Amino acid sequence: MRSTRIVFCALLVTGLAAVSAPSASAEQYAFTLSSTAFADGGVMPKVHECTSGGGNDPAKKNESPPLAWSGAPAAAKSYAIVMRDLDNANLIHWVIYDIPAATASLPQNVQHAYRPAVPAGARQIYYRGSASLYGYQGPCSPSTVNTYEFVVHALNQTSLTSLNSSSSTQTAARAITAASIGSARISGES
Repeated sequence: MRSTRIVFCALLVTGLAAVSAPSASAEQYAFTLSSTAFADGGVMPKVHECTSGGGNDPAKKNESPPLAWSGAPAAAKSYAIVMRDLDNANLIHWVIYDIPAATASLPQNVQHAYRPAVPAGARQIYYRGSASLYGYQGPCSPSTVNTYEFVVHALNQTSLTSLNSSSSTQTAARAITAASIGSARISGES
């Protein structure tokens, strides 16, 4: 009888340990995205607004905001960022992808080019809207305040080879979502 109690107690302790110990699949990571230009949910500075919305406000420069992320999944092979106007049918304003896995931030004012100099290796989608350019197109809501969401995706691929210089923002967003193994977001008002 004593050996039965010992085995039962050992099983009970093992079961409790299994319940309380985090498993690898349940392990949570704190993948976060931030900007030194604005707090999550805060007002985006005018320098990040578009220059094509009319008017001559010299503070509007259409510069992408600085972004930094941490806590990404260890399996990330590259990153991508998608910016949407949540109040305008989720209109995509910016897609940058093939950001190297060793990169954890973007500077302010990423070059408007298919292959910007920084970060080396990254590519951007051509924005076809109120402006026609590669890369970031800032908020263009002169009469309303809209919410813009930036999402960084950790990807399971080093390069999204199915995308090229003529891919649409929608095609790019679908490819990024399909390859995403985790994401973090921040939003700003403008």
